[in-house]
Amino acid sequence: MAENQYAFPTEELSLPSKGLLYPEDSPLSSGTIEVKYMTAKEEDILSSANLIEKGTVIDKLLESVIANPKVKLDDLLIGDKNALMLGTRVLGYGKDYTVKLDDPDTSLEVEHTFDLTSLKTKKIDEKLFKDGKNEFEFTLPTSKRVITFKLLTHQDERKIDEELKATAKLTQVTGVSNELTTRLKHQIISVDGETDKKVVNDFIQNQFLARDSKEFRKFYTDISPDIIFKTDYTSQIGESHTVNVPIGIRFFWPESEI
Repeated sequence: MAENQYAFPTEELSLPSKGLLYPEDSPLSSGTIEVKYMTAKEEDILSSANLIEKGTVIDKLLESVIANPKVKLDDLLIGDKNALMLGTRVLGYGKDYTVKLDDPDTSLEVEHTFDLTSLKTKKIDEKLFKDGKNEFEFTLPTSKRVITFKLLTHQDERKIDEELKATAKLTQVTGVSNELTTRLKHQIISVDGETDKKVVNDFIQNQFLARDSKEFRKFYTDISPDIIFKTDYTSQIGESHTVNVPIGIRFFWPESEI
């Protein structure tokens, strides 16, 4: 438990980004975030039927546990938000996370307990990160055009979700989702130095070659700081596998709490 200036116990969590993509005057530039332990107040949030129905319950929880009022959930990079979510879960309910999953060798549904503290942080190439500037360049391998892009924050993800909800009816009619292009429009800042949004959006919609898009998305994923939600698992017949840790409803609602 960390010594702190607050009237409640806190812990300091490390951020996968190491704070390298936040402005120097942001508390997040330290590479850590201070969080308070969950209390009955946070359990009230988790049990709020209204927040659960709206799909905002986890966001409200994370906003509640951030100790420093100068730190806003909206400002966090997605990988850093994932680290906050993981740390909050461990501090609140412990490291053991029991879920049901399909055994990769027998296809049987089994109950397994993951140790959340065993999850690792992705290694980042700090040479690509300019202190305090969330901006990167990538030359598309086929067209050779140069795009400048940013890593998405929680606020960006919220805006993407809002835009997708606004076009949900059209998606139902056409059967075509525009999630990929919507996400690209929030990621890409400029094309060949041109920052005009109309130009950028036209490029994404009409000129972004599929093979270039695929390579860009791979590069984006590779450089994004994050928690690796994969871990070792021994199957029912004793074989070792690497499996995804399923982040389902029981992540913040252990079985005994539901």
